[in-house]
Formats: sequence, C-alpha cells, structure tokens
Amino acid sequence: MSLASDLLCAADEAAFARSLGLEPDPWQELALRSNHPRQLYNAARQTGKSTIVAVKALHRAKYHPGSLILLLSPSLRQSGELFRKVAGFYQWMAEAEPVEAETQLRLELKNGSRIVSLPGSETTVRGYSGADLLIFDEAARVEDSLYYTMRPMLAVSRGRLIALSTPFGTRGWWYEAWHSKDDWERFQVTAAECPRISPSFLEEERRNMGEWWFRQEYECDFMSAQTQAFARELVEALFDKEVETWDL
Repeated sequence: MSLASDLLCAADEAAFARSLGLEPDPWQELALRSNHPRQLYNAARQTGKSTIVAVKALHRAKYHPGSLILLLSPSLRQSGELFRKVAGFYQWMAEAEPVEAETQLRLELKNGSRIVSLPGSETTVRGYSGADLLIFDEAARVEDSLYYTMRPMLAVSRGRLIALSTPFGTRGWWYEAWHSKDDWERFQVTAAECPRISPSFLEEERRNMGEWWFRQEYECDFMSAQTQAFARELVEALFDKEVETWDL
C-alpha cells in the first residue's frame, strides 16, 4: 500500500474496507464513516453487519497503536466466528503489519494493539479494563448483567460501543436500547434491503418459517413471545406515563 493510500485508509474506514477487497453497501459505508461513539445495528441475517464490525475492529487496531478491542458474543463458538472474520481480513495486510501474538481468539500487533474475542461470561471479562472499542455480537442474546458489567470499561478510555443483532423478543437491554431515547446511532437493515438476498428466497423463507419467525429474522421486528397472552405494546398502553409520581 502506498503512503497516500495508507493515509486515506487511516482517515476513512470505508476506504480501508475497500483496501481489504470489500465494496460496502450504502448503509455499511455510512456506518463505517460515522464517528458516533454508540452504534446499534438491527440487521437481518446475512446483511453484512458482522463484516462491518470486523473491519472496524481491525482499523482501530492498525491505526491507533495500543488499542484494546473486545469482541463479545453469547457463546465461545459465536466469539470464534466473529474473530475468524477479523483474522481473515488481517491476512490481506499481514505483511505490512507484524503480529506479536496470535491465537484462535486473540490477535496482538507489534504496535501494542490487541483484539480479544470473549464468550459472554462475567468471569472471562472482569480482568480487562480501558477498552477502546467494545463490540457486542448477537447482542439480543447477551445477558443484561454482562452488558452492564462491560460498560464501565469505557469510562476512562472514552471508547466506542457497537452492538449488532437480529431481534429476540421484547425484553432485555438490546430491546430497551433500540427503543430508548438515549443517544444511539441506529441502523436498521432488513433482508429485502440487502442486494445479495433474492426476493424469491425470501418468499420461500416466509412460506416455510411462518410470519412470526420471518418478521423477526428477516424484517428486524421485535416480536412478543408466541406463548405470551398479551403483546407488550398492549400492556404498556395500559399505563399512563403522564401520571405524577411521588417520592415517599
């Protein structure tokens, strides 16, 4: 990579993605070029959300020496899948960026940056502090306790937090964050908006999965549990949010 190209990639994550052989979709380009410290990707499967966070993780490690990037998933298997995407992109630039250490779930560059993939357990994460980039994969299935345990790691470092997932019911921190008024930058990408997924495939999936599962997995809808007697929206509508509360 020439010096000019390297400088462009340092300043523009979308250009960095292209240097790795990718051509970002429009929403991916917006997400890559954003500097917002808090991002949520509510995206259907196979729409490229994990690809984008893998690029972001590698960009942070390469161009910000000494960075700590943590990849968290609900299980060890899922953590390994995301890390393999990072490692795959790393091979494009391996000759230009020496490795200090590499394992199945950890990559350390000679510039001091570390990318560490962890399964979703408090016992595995409490030894880390000062994360510069914190990524939650399959965020809807990450326990609330783990999410709230990890957030303080950003307090001093002022690091970024990115969470990506398909919906998984109307519960948990992911659901609350998506529907809150907090300052999150939100990206929603349905399967129909992905140019690599054909309409004929989606019609077949709708017929085979049924409407409930299809809307959750492909249309990014937060669906109430099928066994739930009353939808969450109906229950919430019963409460008057304008009533004044008293502190006794």
